Amino acid sequence: MTMATDHWNPEQYAKFRGERMQPFFDLLALIRSRPEMRVIDLGCGNGELTALLAEQLPGAVVEGVDSSAAMLAQAEGRRSARVSFRLQNLAKIADFGAYDLIFSNAVLQWVPENERILTRMLTTLRPGAQIAIQVPRNEGHISHASAAELARIEPFATYLNGYVRESHVLTLERYSELLYEHGLREHTCIEKIFGHELARSTDVVEWVKGTMLSAYLGRLNAAQQVEFLSAYESRLIAAIGEQAPYFYPFRRMLFWGMKGE
Repeated sequence: MTMATDHWNPEQYAKFRGERMQPFFDLLALIRSRPEMRVIDLGCGNGELTALLAEQLPGAVVEGVDSSAAMLAQAEGRRSARVSFRLQNLAKIADFGAYDLIFSNAVLQWVPENERILTRMLTTLRPGAQIAIQVPRNEGHISHASAAELARIEPFATYLNGYVRESHVLTLERYSELLYEHGLREHTCIEKIFGHELARSTDVVEWVKGTMLSAYLGRLNAAQQVEFLSAYESRLIAAIGEQAPYFYPFRRMLFWGMKGE
């Protein structure tokens, strides 16, 4: 198996739910709330944060978009008069002019051609509308680097047909430049370390199984998955040691802007 389609596991992703929600509230705090905003939530996942976004923005109508059918199946129970969901690849959305807010919490790292797609968002964003985006930038941490190193050696290089996951995010400086270039003179771009205290070092494996490692596991058969996870855990623990508790620093970028009227 060399191609991954829908590699998301909603149950695995929901582990460390509280920790994964922290950046959402930081991003929400950047938004200038207005009554009855029309919002699109790109990469809405299981819809929990989509529904919370509708609660936090008075009268807002929020449309969640995701490319994972498995995740959207979980989201359906959160559908309401002000919250809806649809299956779509965000890269295929041609026009964002209908929205008062483009919101996205941790999805652009998966999307190739970040600059082209963000340019489309900003070009079609109407005057007075806002954009608020959060993306992980943790590739430098051993938890991510170990997986990439492992994917490059045998037998995994063969199992994966040469695939090595890479983040598609831009630099924070480039995001700032793009916001400015497209008329969002007023904007905020920040990088923040979210520190998470996990019970033990091996919990890092469970954390990344729900996100970064899924890109590898979705390309492997059951036996190869077991082999990859065993090798990954051995490599990771050799690097960080057996610690209880274990402090997991996770770097993320957040940016917000409002288009000039």
